[in-house]
This record gives sequence, C-alpha cells and structure tokens, in this order.
Amino acid sequence: MKRRLGDILQKFVDDGSVPGAVGLVARGDRVEVAAAGTLGVGDPTPMAADSIFRIASITKPVVAAAVMMLVDDGRIALSDPIAEWLPELAKPVVVRTPSSPLDDVVPAAAPITVLDLLTSRAGYGFPPDFSLPALAPLVGELRQGPPQPQMVMAPDAWTATLADIPLLHQPGEAWLYNTCSDIQGVLVARVSGRPLPEFLAERIFEPLGMTDTGFAVPKRDLGRFTGYYRPDPANGLRLVDAPDGQWSTPPAFPSGASGLVSTVADWHSFGRMLLAEGAAGDRRLLSAESVRRMTTDQLTRAEREANELFLEGQGWGFGGSVDVAAVEPWNVPGRYGWIGGTGTAAHVTPSTGTVTVLLTQVELTGPTPPATMRAFWRYAAGD
Repeated sequence: MKRRLGDILQKFVDDGSVPGAVGLVARGDRVEVAAAGTLGVGDPTPMAADSIFRIASITKPVVAAAVMMLVDDGRIALSDPIAEWLPELAKPVVVRTPSSPLDDVVPAAAPITVLDLLTSRAGYGFPPDFSLPALAPLVGELRQGPPQPQMVMAPDAWTATLADIPLLHQPGEAWLYNTCSDIQGVLVARVSGRPLPEFLAERIFEPLGMTDTGFAVPKRDLGRFTGYYRPDPANGLRLVDAPDGQWSTPPAFPSGASGLVSTVADWHSFGRMLLAEGAAGDRRLLSAESVRRMTTDQLTRAEREANELFLEGQGWGFGGSVDVAAVEPWNVPGRYGWIGGTGTAAHVTPSTGTVTVLLTQVELTGPTPPATMRAFWRYAAGD
C-alpha cells in the first residue's frame, strides 16, 4: 500500500521528534498537503495546512530574487561594486590566513560585487571550521546563527559594525554561509530606497498572494503561529520562542538570511513562480534569465568539496543550493532550494515541475538535514 504524506509526518510526531509538521508536495497541478501533530508541546491546537512557521534560511531564495528584480530593473548590475550603496564596505580588510587573529589583516585585493554577495563569495560568513577567530564577532556582535530578530541592531548600525570585522577570504575566492544573504537584504533596501519588508511585500508577496509571509505575525494571526523548540537531551524539546515572542512585533533588522515567517501555500506560490521562469499568471516578476542564474550552480568542484558539511556535495546558485549529482534518491540535477535552521525545507525541481515544502518547529542541531527532512524528500521523490 502506497504511503501517504500524512503518515510520514505523523511518524515523527509519534516518536517525539517534532510536536507537529506541515508538508506540501506539488507535481504540476497535483498538490498534496498534509498536517500532523499540534502547534506546540502541550498545546492542543491541531496543526493545520495554514499554520505559520519561522522559515529561517528558506528566506534566502526570496531575498536573492529581490536582488535580481533590481538587476532586471537596471538599478544594479551583477558586476557592480556594492560600495556605491554600502559605502561602509568600500575598503574591507581580510585576515592574512583564515586562522589568523582579527588584527592580522591585509587589504582586500578587489571590491565586493553584487555577484559576490549572490554567490556567497564576498568573504563574510561561516566556513566548515567554526573555531576560526574571525567568526567570533559574526556570532557575537552581528547575531549570526539561530534567528533571534529582536536581538539584532538596525540595518545602518549592523552594516557599520560589519565594516569593522575582517573578511575571512578575499572577495570572490571562497563560498561562505549565511552572512551574504543578510547583506543582500540591506542592499535591496539601500538601492530601492525602501525598507526590505516594504519592497518584498510590493514586488513579491502581494503579486504572488503570499498573504501570510513577512517578518512578523500580526496579532490577529497568532492563533495559527507555532512554537519554536530546540532539542534538549535532558528534557526532550525546550521552548525557544512562543507565538507571542520575538516574531510578534516587527524587528529592527529584517534579516535577509533567516527572518521570514510563512506557510506551505505561500512558499509554494514562490516556487511556482520560479518554475514558470519568473511569471505569475499574466504578470512577470523576474526575467527568465534571472531565474536561470538563480537556479544554476555557481561553484567549482573544489568549492563544493570544501563545503561538504553544508552542501553535501551539491552546488549553490543565488540564495539556495543546486543539486549537481544524484547522491540520494531526492537529489535530481537542477533541484534548487534550501533548508532552514528552524526545521524547514523548500525546493523546486524544474525538470519534473515539482515544488516541495516541509515546515516543522524544531531547530536543527547542525548543518546536516535531520531524519524528518530526509524521509520527506524520499517520499517526494517517490522512493
């Protein structure tokens, strides 16, 4: 008997891995959505298809799309140095070697470009070795890591602080995780002259009908908002943030790396736009060429191999990974998307016309996708 999506999700609710989950698998016009469990530990409210989650790093493709809209508008070009809009980053310095102390630096050999940001090669971010000295201020002063929106300074102060932190690598020379997406969010705001939430609402969320996506949950919708938990070896799941917590009011810093809340239906709408090469009905949000660039692997083999911890052998486009090898049943060359540290995953596969979205409320314990995601992807692949 063929398994159902709900059965897959319920298994992980039953074993205590997650309080609840919502999954979506869309193959063309055939859409399967299932919800299991509850909104939180001890909360009797059943999980529903329209439950709202902190989607963490599956924010990244959305913000990369916003950057490419500005490219399509002719406001910026991929080769442009970002210093025109982020003058704080006009003269970055680089640690002499990745393991050097923060005060052992050399000037950057080239300016940081828009393309460097989109490919996560600007020199800022996380490598596989989390012990390097240059990472300490990213985690401490800039709050890079698990999202905590009310703890981050406003964009101008954030960018000024970033300017005092040396790059880990020369611009364009190495893929590093996360920070470049936050810089993209600041760039969108500076180039457009509008706060990032306003730009995303007008150019992406409203045209796509993504009515539940934003950087905070309105009071009227808190009853659909899930709790957010962290695995605790001693006590099972520990509450990190309640529905009326950090996402119940707009943050000072709208994080382009991990700040959004959303639903499976909303991210599905975004994914369908990518599959339609930037079109949404009779309206075009992105050029087909911009979607192609976003969803094409930008890394060399050496860069993929150096970042096995994050990428598991796959590549990286703009804002998300790109499958280049079928190392698992779910790895279809060309599959584009990413995972979020709050227990989320979303992908599009152009060759099969598939969109998959999994939302849970339990934080990942590391870069490796958990069993819940792997089981979901295996189901979506028909394995």
